[in-house]
Amino acid sequence: MSVIVPILKKNGLLDRIHITVCNVGSRKLGVQDDYGSQGWQIFAPNLSIYGFDADADACDEANAELDARQINWKEIHIPLALGKSIEERTLYVTKAPMCSSLYPPNEPYLARFAGLPELVNLDFSFKVDTTTLDAFCQEEKINEIDFMQIDVQGADLDVLEGATKILSRGTLAIQIEVEFSHLYTNQPLFADVDIFLRKHDFTLFDISQSYRLRARSPIRSTVRSGQLLWGDAFYFRDLIREDMDGYLKSPDRMLKLACIADIMNFPDYTLEILEYLTVRYGEDSNYNFASSIIESLSQFPDLVSQGLDSFPIIENIRDYAN
Repeated sequence: MSVIVPILKKNGLLDRIHITVCNVGSRKLGVQDDYGSQGWQIFAPNLSIYGFDADADACDEANAELDARQINWKEIHIPLALGKSIEERTLYVTKAPMCSSLYPPNEPYLARFAGLPELVNLDFSFKVDTTTLDAFCQEEKINEIDFMQIDVQGADLDVLEGATKILSRGTLAIQIEVEFSHLYTNQPLFADVDIFLRKHDFTLFDISQSYRLRARSPIRSTVRSGQLLWGDAFYFRDLIREDMDGYLKSPDRMLKLACIADIMNFPDYTLEILEYLTVRYGEDSNYNFASSIIESLSQFPDLVSQGLDSFPIIENIRDYAN
């Protein structure tokens, strides 16, 4: 839950920015998959969301639901299979459609874990034409994507490899599913994704973790949850780095990064960026966040009781506060 963005919004400091989100693998299984319900709606009407899923029915259902809600931002779900190039691939549809992939399930390996064959084993397969995110953005004249979430069951690196142009134009944060073992045959693993994103100047902030137990074991540890098999990795640009490309370090882009970090539950990073902007650009009221920082921290009684002025961040920006 964001704690700083609502105050920035109330104080009129978000009026000048537009956030563009891309969700690859956008099938909605519950409220956790609905971006509007996860805090992003605060940027409306300056919000565009592009969802992609190979399942046309899932896209139709998502678009119909959005139309019925009469949302006040742009959101559309597009029935496309995104990959690393424009080509024909095989789509492997699994017992649970949400686990379908451009890579075949590794069924002998899956059989060793409780609860996975029922979800990930193959149901049927068919040929599908893939395209790239770069090709889509060029065709639709989309110049930037600020935040990207990718969850395509083992083909996540393929999507990144087909999005190098749009990434270089200023993508600020990425949430991507990663696997640590071959749940799908010949799929890239976390190490491959991490190397790719680090080469593109993204920094790993966190990984959510999913474990599975061995199917045939009648016992389990009270300390360990089984084997780590997959998770979601959270990557951000570090625009405070002195060696970061100056094009990426524009004040508006840094403000977007601060907002995304707060939406993604990294408020400490949000505050660091807002302090940086205030000290360097605070003479411009558009980038003076001192009062908003103080108001944000004032929400926490424990901090107030300690005395806000005792914190280095407040001391650093106090002269910029109204």
